Amino acid sequence: MSSEIPNPDDNDVQAAQVMSARIEDEMEQSYIDYAMSVIAGRALPDVRDGLKPVHRRILYAMHEAGVTSRSSHRKSSSIVGETMGDFHPHGDSAIYDALARMAQDFSMRVPLVDGQGNFGSVDGDPPAAMRYTEARMSPIAEELLADIEKDTVDFQSNYDDRLTEPEVLPSAFPNLLVNGSSGIAVGMSTNIPPHNLGEIVDATIHLIDNPECTIEELMDHVKGPDFPTAANIVGRNAIHQAYKTGRGRIRVRAEIDVEQDAKGNDERIVVTELPYQENKARLIERIADDVNDGKIEGIRDLRDESDRDGIRVVVELKRGASAEIVKNQLLDNHLESTFGVINLALVDGQPKVLDLKETLQEYLKHRREVVRRRSEYDLGEAEDRAHILEGRLTALENADDVVELIRDSESRDDAKEALMEAYGFSEAQVDHIVSMQLGSLTSMEAEAIEEEYEDVQATIERLNEILDDESELLGVIKDELRDIKDEYADERRTSIIEDTGSITREELIPQEDVVVVVTEDDYIKRMPATTFRAQNRGGKGIIGTDLKEDDQVSSVFFANTHDYLLCFTNHGQVYQLKTYEIPEMSRTARGKSAVNVIDLDQGEEIEAVVNTDEMDEDEFFTMVTRDGYIKRTAVDDFSNILSTGIRAIRLEDDDALVDVEVTDNTRDIIIATTEGMSIRFDEDEVRAMGRTARGVRGIQLTGDDKVAGVAAVEEDRHEWLLTVTKNGYGKRTDIGNYRTQSRNGKGLIDIKTTKRNGPTCAIETVAPGDHLVAMSETGQIMRTRVDEISTVGRNTMGVIVMDLDDGDHVAAVDVVPAARASAESEKDVETDDAEEPAAEAE
Repeated sequence: MSSEIPNPDDNDVQAAQVMSARIEDEMEQSYIDYAMSVIAGRALPDVRDGLKPVHRRILYAMHEAGVTSRSSHRKSSSIVGETMGDFHPHGDSAIYDALARMAQDFSMRVPLVDGQGNFGSVDGDPPAAMRYTEARMSPIAEELLADIEKDTVDFQSNYDDRLTEPEVLPSAFPNLLVNGSSGIAVGMSTNIPPHNLGEIVDATIHLIDNPECTIEELMDHVKGPDFPTAANIVGRNAIHQAYKTGRGRIRVRAEIDVEQDAKGNDERIVVTELPYQENKARLIERIADDVNDGKIEGIRDLRDESDRDGIRVVVELKRGASAEIVKNQLLDNHLESTFGVINLALVDGQPKVLDLKETLQEYLKHRREVVRRRSEYDLGEAEDRAHILEGRLTALENADDVVELIRDSESRDDAKEALMEAYGFSEAQVDHIVSMQLGSLTSMEAEAIEEEYEDVQATIERLNEILDDESELLGVIKDELRDIKDEYADERRTSIIEDTGSITREELIPQEDVVVVVTEDDYIKRMPATTFRAQNRGGKGIIGTDLKEDDQVSSVFFANTHDYLLCFTNHGQVYQLKTYEIPEMSRTARGKSAVNVIDLDQGEEIEAVVNTDEMDEDEFFTMVTRDGYIKRTAVDDFSNILSTGIRAIRLEDDDALVDVEVTDNTRDIIIATTEGMSIRFDEDEVRAMGRTARGVRGIQLTGDDKVAGVAAVEEDRHEWLLTVTKNGYGKRTDIGNYRTQSRNGKGLIDIKTTKRNGPTCAIETVAPGDHLVAMSETGQIMRTRVDEISTVGRNTMGVIVMDLDDGDHVAAVDVVPAARASAESEKDVETDDAEEPAAEAE
């Protein structure tokens, strides 16, 4: 079998050499090449001029086309076409988007393009088509291109090698910090906020004068980002972090004012400044959605009154709504955003995260090179001009001989050679001399040439000083920066306000005493305690809730909106509840399902509520059950309560938790039963137990008797035991009438539970000035001073406390401490003609 030599003319000739490569290595290298192409060629700005290639090419194309701030506006489509055809072959859409952004005063701190037409809005409206809009360079954009024709920057070939384009613009001011930049590359992104031009110039000059200065010293000049849409930066710590590390998260908050309406009756919230890059139209939609969903309450109307003069979003409030609460809710959810600073830019073609000082140092390094190259260019031009002027001056000094020599020459070339031989002129000099007009031989012309020569010599001397002395060169940079500041800088727009901490929902809720009602069908609501004025005892009270058919009130308790409550249920569970989480509703409203607030099981009812703000670590929860068991458990055991609750006591034989008191190892305990018995003993007789324990016997029950409640007696306090029965009767009895016994006894008679009175409903220890809040099963609620209730002995029937309709009973009671009870004036006290039954003697 013979081998054949391939024919070079054959189309199927194999490669002379085949190289093997691992596909993962090839993919890795190809991806890195692609990533660097995107990073350097599209997505990231150059630290020197703060521009991405597309922005740089747009401005250079406008410069080449003469579309400056002094020319007329040019169709955007023309500018885009020239940029795309000569420098940026990546599609007209990308070029026009970049052009439009440079014209938006809400995107750029100092717009680089002067646009005419619709270039978009803060509502997210897109610019009009490029065939409808016109543009030209803004005056400050020309400062980025100033002296570009003086060999100040390097040029490179364009994409098809027909033309050249600048690698970077001379940039007479630190545009990267002034206008900021944002972009997403492959594996990295940049997000640089805009700043105030005057502050950045001051910081740059300070760095020139103090090269070893710290970032903190630079921050004496640069207060923080300065957004074109103004608004407020919250706190300074994030600014410091961003400037020191190149990364940070800055909170930006809208500017909000509270105004009165035209009649001076209702308040309105007016938003006049929005966080940077916030879409106003979408913001208003989100607020409206939250209002409709009930997430934000108190807003009656929402409208946009913005015009060419600025932003104005008006939030009309409902009558009685708190402007401060609504304002903070809007801030918490909508009117505050976070600007994530990533100060990433290209340094020598490589991406690098820079702090504030490094950014300015890189700019100054570039600017020094620009001024040096410009000075060298100007020096060369000046020296060439001086050389020409020297020849002209020599010719003027020998005007007669020069004229005669030229006249005697047969041709211009002969004249040049004769002049060069006679006076040692250079070729450039004789070119000018033979072109001189006779009019230039006058004395005035000669004087003008001498003056120009002196000026050129002074220029040469100055340029040499700049090139030979670094301080002179830096002085030129400073002078030029000051000129730009004087011409273009404006006042700071974004304010920096102190960070008072994150706003919690609790802080939005005013402190207010409320009455909370829970029904057996698990409806719950809260009402201001001021809704219920103190009445004389024996009244009917007023309606406190609207009940469904076959529903009835199961519990009522008094609390403050900022209280953290522990709710103990008949099933022996305990739940944690924040009062302000309970929906506030009118007294004639039914309430809302409790499942949204507290996850109760079927048949589970709240039996006792304890305010955690009033507890100390060394205290105990003392719990009693329906069957007479008592247990004490340390407060610390209830530090971590799940949303689904935790077990507070173990119940057996269908027993149920009835009541809970907080004790401190110094109290006496009184347990009362439904049939009017009571027992008092020292709490030390009940040892502390864990949450899952059942407890010990507290009282011996006879027959069908059950425990009604428990009370804790505080030493050195003038107290009575208040007993309330199901039929609305009650009495106060001095604590001293209840002698101390050992636990697990039968106790003494507390109250006569006759057919008139009904069984005991609840007991409480009360003091002068306390108020009693009682609520019936049908929803009637009454508030009265405990001083209105007669003080009698133990074995008595008591007096009427609440006048109930037939078939109605007291469902629950609570006591408002004197310190929190509202003082009632005489006109607020309601009287009742019901005759008070006489108290029976013991």
